[in-house]
Amino acid sequence: MKSYTITVNGNVYDVTVEENGAAASAPAAAPRKAAPAPVAAAPKAAASSGAGSIKIEAGAAGKVFKIESAVGTAVKKGDTILILEIMKMETPVVAPSDGTVASIEVAVGDSVEAGALLATLSE
Repeated sequence: MKSYTITVNGNVYDVTVEENGAAASAPAAAPRKAAPAPVAAAPKAAASSGAGSIKIEAGAAGKVFKIESAVGTAVKKGDTILILEIMKMETPVVAPSDGTVASIEVAVGDSVEAGALLATLSE
């Protein structure tokens, strides 16, 4: 028997499959919620040509699915700035602290690599 962890629509299931071809799959007693993609932020970084001092970077490679906050929007820590599609899942990228969206560095449909600059905030 082999055990796998499968994520479907944000729900994580632990399944066990028999190796002889007869599948005996059963979800865990209660599905777990998938953790949001990590967001790397460099607070107090040097601002460049109107960009904010707080940088929001991609935690994983993906594609920009939707931009939720426009430049000039005041946001609180945890508010969604944009949504990335990572491995066919919509993953929110959130503000690491309170501030104002100073720049959006990507457009809908752009492919981004892990660590790519997505947006900046100013305090």
